[in-house]
Amino acid sequence: MEVIVDKNSGFCFGVANAINKAEEILSKKEKLYCLGQMVHNDEEISRLENLGLITITNEEFKQLHNCKVLLRAHGEPPETYLIAKENNIELIDSTCPIVRNLQKKVKKSFSGLEDNDKLVIYGKAEHPEIISLAGQCNNEAIVVKDEKDLDKLNFDGSIKLFSQTTNNPENYNKISKEIQKRLLNKNNDLDITNSICRDVASREGILSDFAKENDIVIFTSGKNSSNGKMLYNQCIKVNPNTYFISSVQELKSDWFSKSDKVGVCGSTSTPAWLMEEVATKIKTFNNG
Repeated sequence: MEVIVDKNSGFCFGVANAINKAEEILSKKEKLYCLGQMVHNDEEISRLENLGLITITNEEFKQLHNCKVLLRAHGEPPETYLIAKENNIELIDSTCPIVRNLQKKVKKSFSGLEDNDKLVIYGKAEHPEIISLAGQCNNEAIVVKDEKDLDKLNFDGSIKLFSQTTNNPENYNKISKEIQKRLLNKNNDLDITNSICRDVASREGILSDFAKENDIVIFTSGKNSSNGKMLYNQCIKVNPNTYFISSVQELKSDWFSKSDKVGVCGSTSTPAWLMEEVATKIKTFNNG
């Protein structure tokens, strides 16, 4: 059996940067809190918490004083920075540069809206990145996750459209076209910002090729990772013999045979060490 780990899978720059900052501080035995889950991967969270990282909620954050808190790659709304200043909290800001740039664009676009114009963000309202973006415009942005949500709009003005950086480009294009179609009936304009991360967008094509090249694909990711769900669907679309796992314990020996070529891959929130661990475990299976 041949087992290959996809060299293009694993942490994106933003996630890797945040984790590196956390590890650097924790290596000095300093107390460090993280506002929200650092990354959508339980295995990596456990590893970091074993190093001393303390994951906290927004409510817990508001009660802290005189300490260090790391902000993850997803970014935070302005309110978080105000609370930190009031409570003398030192922020280790690990907001992804791409997200930070998008925050600035959203804020600038919102300030330039005219009467009846709307700012729309394509994504999941509960996702931390969306929360950080909506905060740039006093939470007055209209968040849509699918075409059904477009019924929230009355299309009586022009629309400035943005997307969560980890969304599927194809779906973003579909939602954009649907908005454009509805706007044309009222002669209003649609200003689309291509805000999807290029790293995320390029991985779909790369993973499709990787999935085609292997008999069996083991997609490793946290179950609550939006990026993970999207990339897994891309893999299974081209290779039905694709399995989604979050830990080595979920592997089953009867998935494999000695003649198989097995590919191990993951999302932008999957640590390289976990994919290697999965590959090592698969190699121990001795199926005829």
